Amino acid sequence: MSISIDFKNEVFSLNKLQLPTRYYYFSETENYVKLLSIGEGIFPNDKIKTNILLESSNAILTTESATKVYPSKKDFGINYINIKLKDSNLEFLNDELILYKNSKLLQILRIDADENSTFFYSDILTQGRSYEHFDFDSMLVRNKFFCNKKLEYYENFEVLGKDLKDYIKRHENKNYIYLKLYIKTKNNEEFLKTLHKEGFDSFTFSKSKNMILGSISANDMIKIKKLQKEIWNIYRKNIDKKEFNLGKQ
Repeated sequence: MSISIDFKNEVFSLNKLQLPTRYYYFSETENYVKLLSIGEGIFPNDKIKTNILLESSNAILTTESATKVYPSKKDFGINYINIKLKDSNLEFLNDELILYKNSKLLQILRIDADENSTFFYSDILTQGRSYEHFDFDSMLVRNKFFCNKKLEYYENFEVLGKDLKDYIKRHENKNYIYLKLYIKTKNNEEFLKTLHKEGFDSFTFSKSKNMILGSISANDMIKIKKLQKEIWNIYRKNIDKKEFNLGKQ
């Protein structure tokens, strides 16, 4: 199950599509792609692959709805996203990830951006279904970010549902929805100052200051998506673009 798309000089091309992966492409004001699955979610041993290439282009991508990961006794579901940017700008806003009880997920993200490219990428992790509270088994994360062909930031960790549940309980934390953001702009120092000025203090540089990393938590999905949109609007203003409606209201 996979999809491979590219934009070259703002022209869209579909290179590969295997069901149940699907997409919607819009180009009325900006290149905009909604990714979706005609199935119910990610099941054990599923391998979802998404390949995106941008050359001298701008594009906005999002998911059509929440990504649901179903229970597994042994095998992991795999969600692999590979992105290459050449003199381009990509804005990728994922909907929430819902890990069902006893589910297992391997998430692999690779973004390779050259010096002239910028990106805004965000993920949302929830506690699971409304009657569950981090009852998933395991989530393995393997995220790599390359800037100018050099590894800038690498996330390689495993989150166990039981450990996350215990952590929240020990710290009496009422925030159980997590928003993670990975950002690259033409001037990261000025952009980070802007974020801090707007009250978003939980952002910092990657090791060589070629990226900005941030994490925000809240106890309400409406609030977390409002914060996601606020930060995205700051980003779009930074690249001289107007506010964009994803059409999900």
